[in-house]
Amino acid sequence: MGHSAPLPAIGADPTAGGFDAAARRALDLVVAGAGLLVLAPLVAVIALLVRATSTGPVLFRQERIGRGMVPFHLLKFRTMVADAPSRGPAITVGADPRVTPVGALLRRTKLDELPQLVNVLRGDMSLVGPRPEVPAYVALYGEAERRIFTVRPGITDPSSLHYHDESAVLAGYPDPERAYREIVLPHKIALSLAYVDTRSVWTDVALLVRTALRLLAPARLAGIDPAGTRS
Repeated sequence: MGHSAPLPAIGADPTAGGFDAAARRALDLVVAGAGLLVLAPLVAVIALLVRATSTGPVLFRQERIGRGMVPFHLLKFRTMVADAPSRGPAITVGADPRVTPVGALLRRTKLDELPQLVNVLRGDMSLVGPRPEVPAYVALYGEAERRIFTVRPGITDPSSLHYHDESAVLAGYPDPERAYREIVLPHKIALSLAYVDTRSVWTDVALLVRTALRLLAPARLAGIDPAGTRS
């Protein structure tokens, strides 16, 4: 990674045409739409719990950088105290005191990500794609690394599976913020670039299956160990 600005124009998605793109968008719309309908009672319960157990909005909105370097607001259920941004870094590390009790459960089960199905329906995101970063970290990307922005960001991808417990990984470093910038983020970018270069609707389906296994089954069934490395 390197520091470079201003940001250059980003090329088109190399897989943007034909059957693959149409099938991917259809998959996004069907799964996200059906998911929101089926999970509506769970979404309502989570919203009530977040509202009842801590002060602040139900949803957390954060600016992230999407396809074509266009900013958008990523949605999550709020898992931290309302003034969390003023009380610490953008990353969470270990048992972060800013995380609420309900938020800790939502993070552990990844249920805090459910509102991103709305981002998928809007076209901001896809079900599968490189996880979007905040502008401060995107500013660290080199020109070649910005190829990531030729595709929609996603809810899941190889890097999110690899670093499924990122806060615990970062807690093992004396300077978690520096470790994220210099170790974790470059590795995430490498995984995302490999995904962009080889992706198809079929690899996306496979990643969705692996993500479901990661959430519903023991870690070994998803090919990931508890430390966040492949088994």
